[in-house]
Amino acid sequence: MALANPPQNVITIAMMEDLAKALEEIEARREVAAIVLSGSGVNFSSGVDVAAHTPERVREMLTKFHTVIRALLNSSKVTIAEVHGNCLGGGAELAMVCDMVYTARDARWGFPEIKLGCFPPVAAVGLAALVGQKRAAELVLTGRQISGAEALAIGLANAAVNEQELEAAVNEALERLSKLSPASLAATKKAFYCWDAMHFDKGLARAEQVYLDELMQTADAREGITAWMEKREPKWSGK
Repeated sequence: MALANPPQNVITIAMMEDLAKALEEIEARREVAAIVLSGSGVNFSSGVDVAAHTPERVREMLTKFHTVIRALLNSSKVTIAEVHGNCLGGGAELAMVCDMVYTARDARWGFPEIKLGCFPPVAAVGLAALVGQKRAAELVLTGRQISGAEALAIGLANAAVNEQELEAAVNEALERLSKLSPASLAATKKAFYCWDAMHFDKGLARAEQVYLDELMQTADAREGITAWMEKREPKWSGK
């Protein structure tokens, strides 16, 4: 399953709807054991369409994007992210919730939403469980980008390889999975994540509420989005 909106594979609301539908269709296929999420062209994804963060569209955007996130998290299939190029914002959130992640060493990972006066709800809730609280706080609160090699070092990926070796690394994982029972894998996934799933779902619901009812009521959030769309530096007021 490839994100296809080149060159950056920006995730639009229409793409969210397509992803949710595709995941629902794949879920019904009992013979399928794994799903690979990749990006077409030179990037995985540079994130969710900034234009969809405007006050009149943000509720629909969050609802539909988090529907995709929940579909990936609740999937009975083993989900694998194949990451190269930019893997930023919502793109990085999609990758981080996959069961396994294989990344190019020189891929560019990051959660830059804070630079727009926003925050990444999925990463705010779930990133610390993967990389630890201090590292997660730095990435979310500063928007610092890291390489695929560093993503491996801090626990965001299973392997980091040269980009030309990436497909082979994913295929090797798929080969191992192909020898296993899809039914057994599905049951194992359900048991493996049952504790975390309860906490994550509650946390994401709370993060959505904070995003919509508090963050999006600030002048700075509106200024950050407007400045990006007008291609200028934001002027923060602290309000």
